[in-house]
Amino acid sequence: MRELLRRGYRYAFSLTHDKTRAEDLLQDAWVSTLKTGGVLRRAYLFSAIRSRFLDSCRRAQLVVFESLDEKVDAGQQHTPADEIVLANLQMLERSLSTLRPIEREVLLLSDLEGYTAQEISELTGHPRGTVLSLIHRSRRRLKHYLCILGEEVQNAERAVE
Repeated sequence: MRELLRRGYRYAFSLTHDKTRAEDLLQDAWVSTLKTGGVLRRAYLFSAIRSRFLDSCRRAQLVVFESLDEKVDAGQQHTPADEIVLANLQMLERSLSTLRPIEREVLLLSDLEGYTAQEISELTGHPRGTVLSLIHRSRRRLKHYLCILGEEVQNAERAVE
């Protein structure tokens, strides 16, 4: 059950790109699933999460993404390795924030959760060809943006030297 909740959280986070909203989305979907006596399976939970996310977007008429950068405590000491990991995570977060929610969604379902294009198609209601296109475009955009960020970091490091 813990693994199902972890996967549900990752999926909700891929849609909202916000920790608090993802937690709320997962909780609402989980409670609803339990109340209706639904089957506690990944596909059922993901479908409930997606439905609630789409409903919230329709209500708000827009999707606002907030940065996930956590404030680093000024008194906290970091090793150089910690700084590299933190910088890489920030680059990844910035790159993922450039993708549309549907692109993040199919990327997570495909690459992280291991769903096939057909399964993603059934889960999201998009044709299989559209899902395959979204996966391909998402990967390409993510790779392109990460390359740009990597070049910016290298140029900044050269300027400091």
